[in-house]
Amino acid sequence: MSAQLPSRPHRLVVVSGGTSEPSSTRMLADRILQSTTSRAARAGVELQTTVLELRPLAADLASAQVTGFATPALQAAIDRLAVADALVIATPVYKAGVSGLVKSFVDMLDTDLLIATPTLLAATAGTARHALVADEQLRSLFAYLRALATPTSVFAASDDWGSKSLTERIDRAANELVVLIEAGVRDSMRDTSWKQYQHTFGSAATTDGFSDVDFDSDLMSLATGGTGRSTAAEPARSGS
Repeated sequence: MSAQLPSRPHRLVVVSGGTSEPSSTRMLADRILQSTTSRAARAGVELQTTVLELRPLAADLASAQVTGFATPALQAAIDRLAVADALVIATPVYKAGVSGLVKSFVDMLDTDLLIATPTLLAATAGTARHALVADEQLRSLFAYLRALATPTSVFAASDDWGSKSLTERIDRAANELVVLIEAGVRDSMRDTSWKQYQHTFGSAATTDGFSDVDFDSDLMSLATGGTGRSTAAEPARSGS
């Protein structure tokens, strides 16, 4: 797969797993988005931003979990991630862990969809006891997907909203995300290493869903009714 630095605006998708209205998770996601767009503007990086709320997709996710098929609305959300140059993932903490809504959405993603995609991880909770959820759970989850998480994650407890330290942490994480976007690490890494990764057949992460499939291989020849190249290529032998 050949990748080039985009001449278009860089596409930033913010995923919010908040379920209440108003949602503290959405509030944190919005503050991160504001800081990121401000820093991007100062750096001369043009961003095209989309906020993806998972709450309206709850029924779609439940259906996909049991049927294995994404609804059009859920597929549209997944497609947005497939073309994103960077992500912000924000989750509430339930029972000392990532919310089921966020995890269900991640479960629907192809494992090669987010390779080398710069990703800022964020979480909210009622108390500071859950401050490590973003690093202990979200970071390992997105490491499995081979996304490129920023060194700084963001956590906000109920007592943090007016604190200077939260603002500073948001700004630091946003700066890291903008630096990764500006450097074009997603495209550069994919351009040099794409074929070395293990891919999901027909993944939305490929350009046309089949760009990494070798249709001339023995296996594909047999699957399409052939006899396999190694057998077909053998010269005919006369009996003796």
